[in-house]
Amino acid sequence: MTIPNLFTLARILLIPIFIWLLLCEMLNIALLVFFIAGVTDALDGFIARVSDQKSRLGAYLDPLADKLLLVSSFLVLGHLGLVPGWLVIIAVSRDVMIVLGLVTLTFFSVTIKIEPVLLSKLNTLLQISTVLAVLSVSLFPLPEWVYTVLFACTGVVCVASGIHYVVIGVRTLESQGSRSKGS
Repeated sequence: MTIPNLFTLARILLIPIFIWLLLCEMLNIALLVFFIAGVTDALDGFIARVSDQKSRLGAYLDPLADKLLLVSSFLVLGHLGLVPGWLVIIAVSRDVMIVLGLVTLTFFSVTIKIEPVLLSKLNTLLQISTVLAVLSVSLFPLPEWVYTVLFACTGVVCVASGIHYVVIGVRTLESQGSRSKGS
């Protein structure tokens, strides 16, 4: 087990604590835990690159940890009424579609190289910004219009990113499927 993978596992173990804090409406402490999870995410990536400790497990575990944290955040914040339901549906549906796409490609024995694209990174940045803005409302309240714009931008980029991944998945399936037919 590499050090970056240990940081990723720590992030996964923080998720139930984070959810519990949210459900207890301890938003400031939940914000701290979310921040710590973000630091572990940055550290695992940095250490993996600098010390050449990239691993196949890490390539799957790191995005899984990110998805679990963000999906949990959106579900619970939506349940608490702090994030609009439509945004919860969009964010969670996107990740469910991506996972179902990966399962489908794996089912058809399609080789998958997990590489986030720029639009996906922007989506993650906006989702994290949304969670941070909502969690820090008691510390740094923003005008209501800022939340409205942030929610709208997050929703639009989330939809665009989801569509982009569907297109990539279909193209990958078609290209590898046509190669296997020609063999």
